[in-house]
Amino acid sequence: MKKTLVSVAAILAGICLMAAAQNAPQKAPAAGGSVERGRYLVEDVAMCGECHSPRDSQGQLDHSRWLQGAPVWFTPTVMQPDWAFRAPSLAGLPSFTDADMTMVLEKGLQPDGREIRPPMHVYHMNHEDAMAIVAYLKSVPPNRQQ
Repeated sequence: MKKTLVSVAAILAGICLMAAAQNAPQKAPAAGGSVERGRYLVEDVAMCGECHSPRDSQGQLDHSRWLQGAPVWFTPTVMQPDWAFRAPSLAGLPSFTDADMTMVLEKGLQPDGREIRPPMHVYHMNHEDAMAIVAYLKSVPPNRQQ
């Protein structure tokens, strides 16, 4: 009788583990310059579209102009002299080289060596994640009106 109880308990435990695995959040794609990993980092971690994509008349992100650059929709509570009121276009990386973009993502520095301007976050990413973001941004169709 004890064997039966142990077996039923083991089966129930296995079922619970399988159910938990199916409901668990999706794993992040592997690092290493992949477009899918970059998409995950841009869209689900860093949330770049929040500032770098225009909004429609209801204040919702305009996905037809994804990462095409936009006015920053919020202001600081205390004015900062170097505040960027416009987020640049990232779609297709029109104004950044790969090295420029990795410097922004890994070191928080602009291509000219100055610190990036607020409200841009300093991420201190590792090189593999930065290259994955570069790969993804290059895959996003650029703004044809630039």
